[in-house]
Amino acid sequence: MYDNFTQSVIHIIRKIPAGKVMTYGLVAEIAGNTRAARRVSRILHSISHKENLPWHRVINRFGKISIKDEEGKILQKELLLKEGIVFKENEQIDLGKFLFLSER
Repeated sequence: MYDNFTQSVIHIIRKIPAGKVMTYGLVAEIAGNTRAARRVSRILHSISHKENLPWHRVINRFGKISIKDEEGKILQKELLLKEGIVFKENEQIDLGKFLFLSER
């Protein structure tokens, strides 16, 4: 159904616990391709609903929400806040505190 990389991405994202986040790049690295952060984003965009993935727990390497659409950005922030994620004044998440380091 999906290629190996996509299957790995799905598996990794499903393991992110509530109250934690991962970056697109970290998901890509653990899935086996350090240069595929954008591919992780495309996978989330295309199949997160179908696969019931916690898409909102994946953010950019700066600890920020990457969604350009204002409605989507607000939704992602609300979902993260409900899980106890704290945003700094600059809309950034402290990766030292909230980053989930899955097995590699």
